[in-house]
Amino acid sequence: MYRSRFGALVISLFAACAILSAKPSAAEETPTEEAAAMPNKQFVYVLHLVPRLYDDAAWTEADAKAVGAHFVRLQEAAKEGRVILAGKTDEPAAETFGLVIFEAKDADAARAFMDEDPAVVAGVMTADLHPYAVAILRDPK
Repeated sequence: MYRSRFGALVISLFAACAILSAKPSAAEETPTEEAAAMPNKQFVYVLHLVPRLYDDAAWTEADAKAVGAHFVRLQEAAKEGRVILAGKTDEPAAETFGLVIFEAKDADAARAFMDEDPAVVAGVMTADLHPYAVAILRDPK
């Protein structure tokens, strides 16, 4: 009952600085016109719950916290405009999968974003990255 645990979790969750002596040059302060004109690329990562968590009784508090942090991170990234869409299928745990459609400057940045997902870091979910392109998007009325 991954769905019920996740729903309950969502409800329940809610320096050094280096001082540079030299001022950076104008070229270092602003991106080149070419770099600024290059749009971010789109990617999707597909998430699968690890088999040990197919049984509700196997969930630990740490697993639940990781999924909560995963959800909060995606919400924040959506607010920033980085995540386009995130969700999961409504199926039994062994069959369900999640999708995160997002933007990144390149494949390395996309992989880093996926690899830093708290659910992936904690070993609660596995993830596979794919280049993606949204072709049709419903008009938000």
